[in-house]
Amino acid sequence: MSNLNDLIEQAAALVKKARYMVALTGAGISTPSGIPDFRSPDSGVWERTDPLAVASIYAFRQSPQRFYNWIHPLSHLLLQAEPNPAHYALVTLETEGKLRAIITQNIDDLHGKAGSQSIHELHGNLKEATCIECFEIKAAGGIFEKFVEDGRVPTCHCGGVLKPNVILFGEQLPIREYLAAEMAIKKADLVLVAGSSLEVSPAADLPGLALDNGARLIIVNYQPTHLDARADVVIHADVADVLPRLVEAVRVTE
Repeated sequence: MSNLNDLIEQAAALVKKARYMVALTGAGISTPSGIPDFRSPDSGVWERTDPLAVASIYAFRQSPQRFYNWIHPLSHLLLQAEPNPAHYALVTLETEGKLRAIITQNIDDLHGKAGSQSIHELHGNLKEATCIECFEIKAAGGIFEKFVEDGRVPTCHCGGVLKPNVILFGEQLPIREYLAAEMAIKKADLVLVAGSSLEVSPAADLPGLALDNGARLIIVNYQPTHLDARADVVIHADVADVLPRLVEAVRVTE
C-alpha cells in the first residue's frame, strides 16, 4: 500500500502531464473552514435533520419560517467562514495554468473568496436571493447579515419571502452552470475530486463522464467513493493538508 507521500507524488505527475485539468469539489473542502458537511457519519447535517422536511422547495413554500429556523446557525458559519489552504491551493493551480475550471457542489463562495476565477456553482450560492412572489433578484449580503442578527424571515419590498439562490431538494440545477460544467468535463484529460463523496447526482456523475472520455482521475476525500476503483490515485486524507502538498510536489517535479 502506497504511503501518503508516494500518492501525492503520483498525483503530481498526473497534474504535470495534464493539458486540461478540472476540479470537482464538495463539502469536504469546506469542513476545515468550519462548515459542517451534510452526509458524513455522526457529523453530517442530515444525520440530525430530515432534508425533505426543511430543505425541499415544497417545504420552503409551506413553511419559510421552519427553513430559516433550521438554516440560522448554519448561516452564521457560512458568512463567517474563510477559505482554507485547500481553496488557496486550487487558486495556485489555476494561476499557474494547471487548473482550467472548478465545479463545486458548495454554496459557501469560498472558492470565490480565495480568488479562483473559473467556478461553476452547481448548487447555487448565498450571494443573491429571489422573491417567491414578484421574482425580483436581490444582492443578499446585507439581507442575510440582518437575518443572522435578528432571525427574522427576509422579505421583499412587495411583502413576499426571499429565497436564497441555492438549490433545494426538488429544484433543478441552474441549467447554464450545469452545461458549462459538463462542457469543461468533456474537455478534461484530468479530473481532481476534492472533498466529495460523489453521492449527489448529477454532479456525482460528471467524473464518470470524464473517465468514459479517457480522462485520468485523482480523488482526495476522507470517505470512499463509488469511483475509487476507477481512479488513478485515491487519497483518503484531509484536503487542506493534501492539496497544498500536491502544489509543492508539482512545482518540484517541473
